[in-house]
Amino acid sequence: MKPLLIRDIGILAGIHPEGTAVLQGSMMANLPVLNDAWLLCANGFILDFGNMNNIPTQLPPDTNIFSVNGGAIFPSWCDSHSHIVFAASREEEFVMKIKGKSYEEIAANGGGILNSAEKMQTADESELYDAAFARLNDMIGQGTGALEIKSGYGLTLESELKMLRVIKRLKENSPIPIKATLLAAHTYPLAYKESHQAYISMIVEELLPAVYQEGLADYFDVFCEKGFFSVEETDQLLAAAAHYGLKPKIHANQLSVSGGVEIALKHKAISVDHLEATDALVIGSMTNHYTIATLLPSCSLFLRIPYANARGLIDANIPVAIASDYNPGSTPSGNMNLVVSLACINLRMLPEESINAATINGAAAMELGHELGSITKGKRANFFITRTLSSIAFLPYSFGQSQIEHIVLNGEFY
Repeated sequence: MKPLLIRDIGILAGIHPEGTAVLQGSMMANLPVLNDAWLLCANGFILDFGNMNNIPTQLPPDTNIFSVNGGAIFPSWCDSHSHIVFAASREEEFVMKIKGKSYEEIAANGGGILNSAEKMQTADESELYDAAFARLNDMIGQGTGALEIKSGYGLTLESELKMLRVIKRLKENSPIPIKATLLAAHTYPLAYKESHQAYISMIVEELLPAVYQEGLADYFDVFCEKGFFSVEETDQLLAAAAHYGLKPKIHANQLSVSGGVEIALKHKAISVDHLEATDALVIGSMTNHYTIATLLPSCSLFLRIPYANARGLIDANIPVAIASDYNPGSTPSGNMNLVVSLACINLRMLPEESINAATINGAAAMELGHELGSITKGKRANFFITRTLSSIAFLPYSFGQSQIEHIVLNGEFY
């Protein structure tokens, strides 16, 4: 691996000081930049950077020198919520939504998660891997440099393990870090619709030990929502997962103020995700905690549901991340550039806040902040290079138009 010196950088963004783990409150509006800059990478990591007037003159003879001619560099997007392992798309439900059917109505008629689960149970594992790897490559090409992937479309012992094994293969072969999350508690399969405790027992007594034995997951997630998993059921499942070393994350308050946030805080969840339905009491409960609020604005766009109260969360000094929620039903897109734009347009986040939420805070939501999420000496050299930008704000402002020209992963062009 040759050293890489990038020169003539118009804007070098996200140069947070060493030791910065997560941003909250007013800190989120601080996106440090350096103009007219250079950046040196070696052995896959960021070695140094500075102004062009002090660019190094003594370099190893095999150093690759590349001029971006005034383009900008941003740390790679850190997408901390996705579901990219699935068997088939669901565009038929897209048409149903256009005709006025709600998310709940589609789910009640066998659509939604159950639709994906039925297809997952007969899917070939190699085909699942190939399709997911293609989606992963698309996301990398759009600037994503770290990703969390959830199971949850299996809903049987065999199919959940199949999904997690696919994610494990992606981890092994991906050029970017991937975290795996067990989300068997996504919904109740039809066979367990009237016997919730039997399904929970299967997860606790069979699935969790198997996942632990094979080392298939980093986190455990529950969809705590009316019509899905109750607060009491969520509490039971998170406690059981903790016995196997799986740290909690949670889908909470997507459709209603469910009590999911409070139970997540009880279990010291790494993140609570969605939060489209959030009131002052929920926000108040999250203050003085380390749990990250991960917001998913492209889900709100696609489902035409309310957007999360990002301003209320930030003003309450709560760390906010944003992620794609890439999945076949409610967010069939992994484009984090669009997510950053939507955070500005519909969550009323400043460009600096949205970029921080998609980089350093996204990394923190995957416990990867020590190696990703900012342009910091010693961190992994994962970043993307754009066309020349007039300002930081132009990146989210120009939604729908790709500004990315080059991807660098581990100090090499991808």
